[in-house]
Amino acid sequence: MTRSPAPARSAGVGDADRAPAKRRRGPHTQAGKAHVARNALRHGLSLPVLADPATAAAVDALARQMPPAADAEIGALAQAVAQAQVDLIRIRHARHDLLAAALRDLAGGTGEAVPDASQRAAAFHVPDLAVRLAVMDRYERRALSRRKFAIRAFAAARGPG
Repeated sequence: MTRSPAPARSAGVGDADRAPAKRRRGPHTQAGKAHVARNALRHGLSLPVLADPATAAAVDALARQMPPAADAEIGALAQAVAQAQVDLIRIRHARHDLLAAALRDLAGGTGEAVPDASQRAAAFHVPDLAVRLAVMDRYERRALSRRKFAIRAFAAARGPG
């Protein structure tokens, strides 16, 4: 039994399929692009790991803990693994600080319980916190991915053994 050919699609259907995809590709205006560029700055995660002297020192210390590099390429790969790990730690600290601040707000900022439920609701904005935690999760997933690929490249360059 042979199948009959599928009916031809009209040009309008293809346009209808492409329209939602065009809307999903991020901000188009300069103002929108500037707004999303400030997102990482708001979380304190916009700077590269090596830009901060404290995190740069942590990267160097972690890279030195790895087995000594026989050549410069393996040393650079060890540095990349260390950068990804320190970045992951920095993201996790930022998420911890965000949760700690939210819990402090829930308790009234002084460690005492807020007596009135309406005051608790005003101090603790669950939808805003959920959005900010979702952003932190995206940062963490990217950092985990960078670390995974850095570890794979490091292991491949060192060879078996």
